[in-house]
Amino acid sequence: MTYTFHQVCILLGSNIQPEINIPQAIAKLSQRMFVARISSVWQTEAVGSTGPDFLNAALLGTTRQHLARLKTELLRPLEAEMGRVRTADKNAARTIDLDAVIFDQHPVDHDLWRYAHAAVPVAELLPEITHPITGVRLRQAAEILAEQTFIQRRIDISIPEIISPAPIAFASWAAPYAGPFIAEG
Repeated sequence: MTYTFHQVCILLGSNIQPEINIPQAIAKLSQRMFVARISSVWQTEAVGSTGPDFLNAALLGTTRQHLARLKTELLRPLEAEMGRVRTADKNAARTIDLDAVIFDQHPVDHDLWRYAHAAVPVAELLPEITHPITGVRLRQAAEILAEQTFIQRRIDISIPEIISPAPIAFASWAAPYAGPFIAEG
């Protein structure tokens, strides 16, 4: 039997006990899919609300699931398992938010180039991904957004070490570490 593996970059966010929920979500994801690399954890102000600050991170991994199934069978159930309650307010505080933002090297969400909380962690892992319409590299957008927005790398957050055998070679898509865009906090 031959399996098709899909490359995915998942953006994680939390502003309810984020110091606990971000590492816990990474650990839970690593039990359900291969995780190749994890970005730094970044703190930003809430977007669209006056709620508490968010912590965000990104991870690169592989899955056999297509994008729609990944969302409905892995990401949304994991959010629910971790206590996420979806409301009419899309900017409400949340225990965890899991979004597939790059799938098989294609941007799923073009807002990735608009917000520092998304662009900075993802660009740390995939700096050369380009916007399909403008051609702007994600690293360029992240650098500009980081200058315009409060964003701080959180070196005090302990991310679990993920060790698992790689099902495919990652050299073709997982760029070498591009480094943080701003000073550590």
